[in-house]
Formats: sequence, structure tokens, C-alpha cells
Amino acid sequence: MQLQAIDWIIVALSLLICFVPALFFGKRAGKSTSEFFASGRAVPWWLAGLSMVATTFSSDTPNLVTDIVRRNGVAGNWVWWAFVLTGVATVFFYARLWRRSGVMTDLEFYQVRYSGKAASVVRGFRAVYLGFFFNCMIMATVNLAACKIAGVLFGFERWQTLAFVGALNVVFATHSGLWGVLVIDMIQFFIKMTAVIAAAYFAVKLPQVGGLDGLITKLSATSGPNGINYLNILPDFANHWEIAVAVFIMPIAVQWWAVWYPGAEPGGGSYIAQRMLASKSERDALGAVLFFNVAHYVLRPWPWIITALASIIVYPQLGDIQAAFPHLDPTLIGHDTAFPAMLKFLPIGFMGLMVGGLIAANSSTILTHLNWGASYLVHDFWRQFIRKGATEKHYVLMGRLGTVLLFFCSSALVFVLDSAKNAFDIILQIGAGTGLLYLVRWFWWRVNAWCEVVAMISSFAISLVFLALAKSGHPVSTHVALMLTVLVTTICWVATAYLGPATDRGVLIDFYKKVRPFGPGWTKVREDAGLAKDWEGQKAVGDNIPLALLGWFAGCIMIWSALFTVGNFLYGRWAYTMLLLATFVVSGTVIVHIVNRLWAGGRAEDDAEATPARG
Repeated sequence: MQLQAIDWIIVALSLLICFVPALFFGKRAGKSTSEFFASGRAVPWWLAGLSMVATTFSSDTPNLVTDIVRRNGVAGNWVWWAFVLTGVATVFFYARLWRRSGVMTDLEFYQVRYSGKAASVVRGFRAVYLGFFFNCMIMATVNLAACKIAGVLFGFERWQTLAFVGALNVVFATHSGLWGVLVIDMIQFFIKMTAVIAAAYFAVKLPQVGGLDGLITKLSATSGPNGINYLNILPDFANHWEIAVAVFIMPIAVQWWAVWYPGAEPGGGSYIAQRMLASKSERDALGAVLFFNVAHYVLRPWPWIITALASIIVYPQLGDIQAAFPHLDPTLIGHDTAFPAMLKFLPIGFMGLMVGGLIAANSSTILTHLNWGASYLVHDFWRQFIRKGATEKHYVLMGRLGTVLLFFCSSALVFVLDSAKNAFDIILQIGAGTGLLYLVRWFWWRVNAWCEVVAMISSFAISLVFLALAKSGHPVSTHVALMLTVLVTTICWVATAYLGPATDRGVLIDFYKKVRPFGPGWTKVREDAGLAKDWEGQKAVGDNIPLALLGWFAGCIMIWSALFTVGNFLYGRWAYTMLLLATFVVSGTVIVHIVNRLWAGGRAEDDAEATPARG
């Protein structure tokens, strides 16, 4: 593809608008690790929420959704739509608890919640495991997608793409810290959304597609792999039970609570926790996660889905993509390549906007992962185990060096992966079984640090067994492997909770006083601390399980109904559209009332904390 002068001007303007503001945060970021990794805990809810959305909108996301749609139809997206349950649970059960903890990273939580050597071990191990190895896998998938897109658009080799995005991302990640990342994310989100909406619009306007009506008509008469209907929002349980189990039943029944995945962690974690911890207050943390989940699941998916559906008509076979782009490395050809292949139909001007948007999509995710990963390596490993008591200037410098190291290691991994979908499956499998622990540890005092160690080891070991079976020619289906991993891992860590060394009673009491987790799981600790009546006071400010459950249920209904209102509107199904819209209005009204109550409670608690400081 050849970009015209106006396209290059638009690309340049997009980059300038995104990145120049971040230059002004370099001095502030260099003051301390709190500024570099947590923005001085002064981030408003709307900025934190926008940053969460922008981070999860990476250059591999449209490719991943295209891959899913071309293989399993629109219904295949339930593999990630099911994480609505996880995200909304974080809003109503965990967001304020994270903010109350006052930690800088979610790994610091371990030494606030647990005691003994196990707490230090699990913190240090996860700092390296998640901050380095796991984080490099995530960044490699994002940059692999960038390589595929650049290969289609410009015929770039992998190393050329990596050199460009590396020079851009590493410079700004090391210079501006989290403040710069947040500002870049905010601007990039709007550029990216404009670009993908334009891609969907011009895709359906193609003569071979024939507009939305033509798209729906043609795909209604076309059967996908194994005879699936591409347009179905729910899988066909009657005729395609295996697919329904894999893409709907397992995600809804097990995957959302059992699997740890960055951006959709049970109970919150990684860069989602980083944004909550950087928020100005509990109210801002709650508002940020709620806004993120609405924007993440309602605003973003349909432009990708529409483009993916159009690609089925334009490139029905993978060979059609290879024929259209003969220069493209055959090893990069896959269903996920169909998204960048559709960009060739963008007119002059919009092509430049799309290239700028794709660069923005890559940068928003990579910048976050570089900063988040470096925060683990420096704050939770280097500061704790290698160089204690050094100056803040030293730790900021190590954070910048760690940022560079992470990018080079993740770039090397790009040459190993084949597709974003393969990496997605690997990540889900490795994190299987640990999710329930991350939900329960906030609400049950008996969970100890050794539970975390045992869960990680057992989950990883079982994943290696299934990988070995696959390599030996005896693969186990994904959902069966997931169920077995979850079952064994859960049995291991629950047994450890009862049989392993208990957390020091003083640590538990201090944690309760600081975080104020609600529910009956802390009754014994309340009694030991002489705070048995404290729970009644918590209920008055909205800290109670029935209210959280109502918010969780209504929030999920609100997001799913809004998501499918948009889909049925695009399909021209007016009766379903109006019914879902009414459901959205009712559930949204319930959410407004619940959030107002929680925000009022959060305001009272913020004022109570501020009063001694004024005195």
C-alpha cells in the first residue's frame, strides 16, 4: 500500500498530538517511584478509566477479534465477553478495597495481607514471573500484531517494525512515567476509535459487501466452519454443542472466575490495579473501573466485528489474502491477518488516520506494560531483595533501565509466536485455577501466602503436562484441560489454607483495620480485634454483600444489554433492539442508585481520613 502526502501528514499530526504532551511530565516522573509508577496517587476517575480502555485496545485486539469471528462467528466473542462478570465484580467488591490498601503495586499487597517468609517469596517470585516473563508474552503478542499489520501495509520485516515501535515506546516510557502514559492513552483512545469506526464504515461500503443490508443478507446465506452461522450472537447449542461449550459455557461457568488474564483479573490486578491505586480516592477508583467496563465492552467491539464480517466476504479463504498481498511473509498469514488486509480499501486521508491509530493502539498498550512491568521489577524485586534503602533517584533510574530490558526481551519473543489467538490460549491455560484464590483472599482470613505459592506452582505444572501431551501427539481439548487445571489447582490451595501455616494474627488485624474487608469471612478477626460491631457501621456506607451482589448483577445486565442493543441495531432487528434498550435503561437506573450510595459512603470515609491531617 502507498500512503499519499496527506496520509503522512495525518500520521505525523496524530503522533505529535499523542506524544508531545507527555514530554512535559518527565521532570515530575523523575521525582520519586510514587510519581513514576503511581502518578502521585492523584489521578481522576475519568483519566484512569480512559487509560484502562486504551491499554486493552492494543494493536493485536482487532486482529484477535477478527480471528475469532472468522473461525466461530460473532458468538465466538463470548470467550472474552464473559469477563464482564469479572470486571463488574471488581467494581462493586474490590475497587475500593484496593484503594484503601495504599500499596504502590498489587504485589506489595502480599506483605500487607500475609506474614512470614512466604509473603516475601510470593511477592518476589510474582514480580519476576509476571513483571518479566508473563509481561513479555503479552507485549510480544501486541508487537506480533504490529508486525503483521506493518507487513501487510508496507511490506516491513519483523525487525523493522520492532525497531520503529521500540524507538517510540521506550523513549516515552522511560521519560514520562505513568503520568505520560495516562495522557498519551487519553488522546490515543479517541484517535483509535475514530480510525476503527472509519475502517468498518468503508468495509461495508465495498461493492462486494453492499452495505449493512448486503452484509447481513450475504452472511445469512453463508455457512462458516462446521456450518456455523456467522451472525449469531449466541452459539447454536442444538447443532454445535462442542463450539458452544468452548466459546460460551466454559467462559460463563468457569473461565471468568478461574483464570488470571491481564486486564480481566478476578478481583483486579496488574495495570487495572495500578490505575485504581493511582486514583485520587475510593470514589475515583470505583468510577474508573465502572467506566472502563462500559467502554471496554460496549463502545469498542462492533467496529472490529463489522470489519471482520466484511472480511469473510472479501477474503473467504486464507489463500485470498496471500493472493492479494503476494509480498507478505507466508508465516504471517492467518485469519487475524484479515483485519489489516481490509485496510487497503481505506481512502486517502483515512489511511493516514488508521496508521496513526494503529501506532497509537500499539503504544498505549506497550507503554502501560513497560511501566507496569518495571514497577514490579523495581518496587517488588530490586528494592525488596537486591538494593534496599537506596535513594528514590536510584529506583527511578532502575525503573527506566528495566523498561528498556523488558522491550528487548519481549521483542525477541515476537519471532517465536504465530498468532494472537495462540498466545491468548497459552496465557489463559497458564493462569487457570488461580482466579478463585484472588477473589477469595480479600474476604476469607484463612487464605495464606502459601496458598498463593501452591496455586501458582500447581497451575504451571499442570499446564506443562498438557503442553507435553500436545507435543507427543495426544492433545487434550482446551476446555477439558481448563477444567482439570482449575479442579486440581483449587483443591491444592484450599487444602493449603487449612493445613498450611496461618497468617500472623497481628498482620490480619492490621490488614482488617486498614482495608476494612466486609462479609462474614472476617468475623473471627473482628472478634479478636474487638471490632465485632464494626461490620454494622460498614453496612451504613454500602460495604455489604447484598448491595454489592445487586450492583454486580445489574452492572452485568446493563453492559450486556447495551452491547447487544448496538449489535441488533446494526443487524436491523428492531424488536430485539427496543427490548434490549429498555433492559439497559432499567438496569442502568439501578446502577446509578447503587453507585450514588457507594460514592456517598466513599466521600464520608475520605473526609474522615482527611480530618486528622487537618488537625
